[in-house]
Amino acid sequence: MVKLIGFKKVKTAVFVSGKGSNLKSLIKFSKTRKSPISIDLIISDNYKAEGLKYSKLNKIKKKVFNFKKKYKVENKILHILKNYDIRLICLAGFMKILSKNFLIKFKGKILNIHPSLLPKYKGLNTHKRALDNNEKYSGCTVHFVNSKLDSGKIILQKKVKIKKNETKSSLAKKILAQEHKLYPKAILNIFNL
Repeated sequence: MVKLIGFKKVKTAVFVSGKGSNLKSLIKFSKTRKSPISIDLIISDNYKAEGLKYSKLNKIKKKVFNFKKKYKVENKILHILKNYDIRLICLAGFMKILSKNFLIKFKGKILNIHPSLLPKYKGLNTHKRALDNNEKYSGCTVHFVNSKLDSGKIILQKKVKIKKNETKSSLAKKILAQEHKLYPKAILNIFNL
């Protein structure tokens, strides 16, 4: 568990690749009094990520990287994180896998939110796979990141019922709404709040 030092909020970076709806919800949460985090940096691998607009709207610094030379880019990111005194990374729809080297060198915690009830349906196309297997439930999971894909220690999960006429997009929408609630709860949980 992470202990809060005094009353200072823990500097956090959010990594995004797409729309950034979880980023938006984390920013909103970070501005509440009960939040143990402040969002000081947004990092993306996609220059066209819609989520980057929240950087300007909320006056948060952003950095965008091309991950073609992954090792070199990760070292640059580690340097920036150190300069910003970032202690927590929240992956929010970030579509790159961080290397073992990055995970070892980052001096803090890394969280991820995944749209399934892990350990089921790691990786991509989670909603389609859940529907194809006639699952009765799906959901979302916040977990610590380790070197294996979607395999880190689970912090919190939220179950969502799959209806008979459920589609991939209706299920995705339902689960995303739960993700926005679950991520802040998981952060409070790791700070024992």
